[in-house]
Parts: sequence; C-alpha cells; structure tokens
Amino acid sequence: MPCDGCGQPASPEHIARRLQRLEWATRYRPVHIGAILLSGVSPLADPDFLYAAKFEGEARLVLDAVGISQAGKSPEIVLSEFQRSGFFLTHVLECPLETGRLGDPSSKALLERRAGQVLTRVRRSLKPKRVVLISELLAPLTARFTSTAMGCPVLLDDGKPFGLDSSGFSAAAQHLREALGAPAART
Repeated sequence: MPCDGCGQPASPEHIARRLQRLEWATRYRPVHIGAILLSGVSPLADPDFLYAAKFEGEARLVLDAVGISQAGKSPEIVLSEFQRSGFFLTHVLECPLETGRLGDPSSKALLERRAGQVLTRVRRSLKPKRVVLISELLAPLTARFTSTAMGCPVLLDDGKPFGLDSSGFSAAAQHLREALGAPAART
C-alpha cells in the first residue's frame, strides 16, 4: 500500500516515521500560514528535518535563509520564532526516499505524481498567503505550481525555485530574504 505522504510503498517502519514527523511539524504549524516554504523531498536524517529541532542540513539552511538565528536560543524558541513569523516548511514528498536517488527518474516520477495532492493540500487545508518554492528539484513542476493553481501568490527566483539545495545557496538565500522582506541571519 502506498504512503499517503509520498506515494512510496509503506512498511510499518515507514508509517511510524511519517507519523513522528507529522507530530513534530504539527506542533509548530502556524494557525495562519504567511508563507509555505515548499521543498522537494523530506530529508533522510532526522536532524536535517526542521521540526526535529536539531538544525542540521536542510533545517539549518532554511533557518539561515529566512533570517532566523539559532545563536543562544533553545530549539523550542527557534521553532516558535519560525512559527510566529508565519513560516511553515513542507515537502512535496513528505517522506525521505526509500530507494533511488534525488533527481533520478523514479524520484522525478514520484514528485510529478504527488503534485496534484500538494496543490489540493495547499488550497484546501494549509491556505497560506503565499508559497515559496525552495528546491531545485521543483523546477520541472514550476509550470504546475502557479499562483492560480495554488490559490495564492507563488514566489520564485527569476522564474525558478530558490535553490536552497544548490551549490549557489548564499545567492539563493539572499534572494529569498529579499523576496520575503526578511533580515539576514546573525549566527
């Protein structure tokens, strides 16, 4: 049976891990979402998952990109600040890839198949003021993830996703902060 969060085959361990991540994310989901930061695939390691409160990998990059410093703050305070800022990070594939690699044909096919569910979730459940595409993996889906389809403005970096997962992170983060009107992070 496929997982409802990613479309991959769902073992009991997969479902347990998904439920844990949903619990973490729900705790810090803003009541009124100002901006969804939409990434491609949930990170494999829990410390890279923002709401696990370890702030490594993707989590650290996202916080830096939106200008939220971690210096001298507990994880709960950092996540509360992220929440109060109206940000909510989610992924097209809400679970890490079980097999294959990012960017290979099977992961691209999973992303494409999940696009419709993501659009529905954004419009009907999350209802943000805007959506920001933050992963280069979403470049092939940019034409589907339009403001009309999302039901709110979609922020892009010169017509493409902000590449927070790219080698050009610094420039992408700067462009993102400018688009959001956020200050630079002080680490």
